[in-house]
Amino acid sequence: MTENREKSIIRTSIIGIIANIVLVAFKAAVGIFANSIAIILDAVNNLSDALSSVITIVGTKLSSKAPDKKHPYGYGRIEYITSVVIAVIVLLAGVTSLRESAGKILEPQQTDYSVPSVIVIAAAIVAKIIIGRYFKAQGDKLNSQSLTASGADALFDAVLSGGTLVTAIVSMIWGLSLEGIMGVLISIIIIKSGIEILTDTLNSIIGVRADKELTDKLKEKINSFEGVKGTYDLTLHNYGPSKIMGTAHVEVADSMSAKEIHRLTRSISGAVFVEFGIVLTLGIYASNNTGKFAEIKKTAEQITASYDEILQMHGFYADDDTKSVSFDIIVDFDADAIEVRDSIKKEISEKFPEFKFDIILDSDYSD
Repeated sequence: MTENREKSIIRTSIIGIIANIVLVAFKAAVGIFANSIAIILDAVNNLSDALSSVITIVGTKLSSKAPDKKHPYGYGRIEYITSVVIAVIVLLAGVTSLRESAGKILEPQQTDYSVPSVIVIAAAIVAKIIIGRYFKAQGDKLNSQSLTASGADALFDAVLSGGTLVTAIVSMIWGLSLEGIMGVLISIIIIKSGIEILTDTLNSIIGVRADKELTDKLKEKINSFEGVKGTYDLTLHNYGPSKIMGTAHVEVADSMSAKEIHRLTRSISGAVFVEFGIVLTLGIYASNNTGKFAEIKKTAEQITASYDEILQMHGFYADDDTKSVSFDIIVDFDADAIEVRDSIKKEISEKFPEFKFDIILDSDYSD
């Protein structure tokens, strides 16, 4: 699957390189003959797109290297570095074009557009829309931030070329030069696009909340196994777009044997890997909240439910031999988790003084 993904990304990038080089040639020729800074900047932007595709290929090849002793999780995160480089290239192109365009506002020059040049610009717009939609579709399909970013950039280029087309038509009909102004607008949009690409990529490097749709499907899959009473503490760690590792706790009856738990967790891990491609490690919550312990659990649920800061309570277990009770709570990030925990512990201890309560703080890693 990883090999097919790599080939698809490289093939898509090569198509982008060829298409952008063709557009660079046509736009540069038209821009030089028409003395149009807007079209020349458009051509430079296409050249940066071609360079971005080259970087995407290099990044994809490097990220597909097999894990080794020094990097046991593989090299998948190199793709994020690739996206950062692309974002920097886009930003540099935007800043450079902004400087050039500002100069054209201060010292405007006469342009000489013709019908053929307008036709070339219009054709370039259509080409960029096709390229952009293709790259974005492939990026979503292959989970490649680099391709998605290139696709978004290409669609932006189509909008920018549309502005250039308007500038050319206005110049031909009314003789007004909007070159500098249009160049500034193009530059601002390019810079904005670069900042957005950089922000999205840095968020992926830092680590963001797992996709809710994915976590819901994972929990639904795990809960479908006989013997599982609930799935909690699901965390996912991304080591590149195509490699995800995670952990979760499943609640089972405390009467299950080690053999039964072994079979269950192995079955779950195998099924999750086959369906989602995720390497999942499972922990166990033993459950015995029946009989005399049911009242304690019900009281704990009522107390925790009275706190708006608490998102969930789970993992309840009472040990009659040691007279101890433990359960986990997930507290909102904006709340003082320790203060909330201590308050709950005080309340429930007063109601059941014969038991010692251990309340574990969990983080809100996934919905």
